Amino acid sequence: MSVLRKQYHKLRSKIRLYLQINWMKTLYINFRMLPFSQAKIFPIVIFGRCSTQSLAGKIIITEPVKFGMLGLGQRYEIFRKEKGIAELNIQGKIILRGKAQFGYDYKIFIAKNAMLTLGNMSSMASEVKVICTQNIELGDFCRMGSECQLIDTNFHDLKDTNTKKIFPKIAAIRLGSYNFISNRVTIMSKTVTPNYCIVASNSLCNKDYTSFGNNILIGGIPAKFIKDGITRDWESEKEQLEDYLTIKL
Repeated sequence: MSVLRKQYHKLRSKIRLYLQINWMKTLYINFRMLPFSQAKIFPIVIFGRCSTQSLAGKIIITEPVKFGMLGLGQRYEIFRKEKGIAELNIQGKIILRGKAQFGYDYKIFIAKNAMLTLGNMSSMASEVKVICTQNIELGDFCRMGSECQLIDTNFHDLKDTNTKKIFPKIAAIRLGSYNFISNRVTIMSKTVTPNYCIVASNSLCNKDYTSFGNNILIGGIPAKFIKDGITRDWESEKEQLEDYLTIKL
């Protein structure tokens, strides 16, 4: 009976996952943005509602193509009911270096000539906002909590009233591998984090933190160094994360 019960639960999980997928949008986005040889494998899977404002850009996959490499709207969190406000506006490029996931109600804007790079097993939880006008890069296993936002521009020119100097409006964002970004964190232009970095909830990051080395905790508004010699226990969680976030049909 235990074997039958396991098979039943496995089948039920697959049926539930199958029904969560927005197959029309999945078909459209794959064949709109990828070569036919890749699109037919469905490496991009859309869950739930998704508004597509523009798909004039490209998605470039640098690893062997597999089903469900990029999950958009994936329900892998405690709360799973979506508002249905997910939105895609891809005029530039997404570089996919393995598997990556976005939770539900995401908003992604990539300007023309801009590039968003997603490392293997990088993820952003529900209600995240990405505004990429130049270059945003996430390392492998860079994981972000709900309601985070990455914005690589100030939108408007700012100047020094004394010297009349115009400050740069746009600067790249680079987040290291094995970063754990807690919920409601804002990542602004010029942010660079080292590998094995933890960012506390409700923080604002706006500069280069790599001088503090790896295995650090930063936080605050703006974020400052808090503690070193600390990291998420990635080794014990890695296998679980791989299994939990991989889309399997």
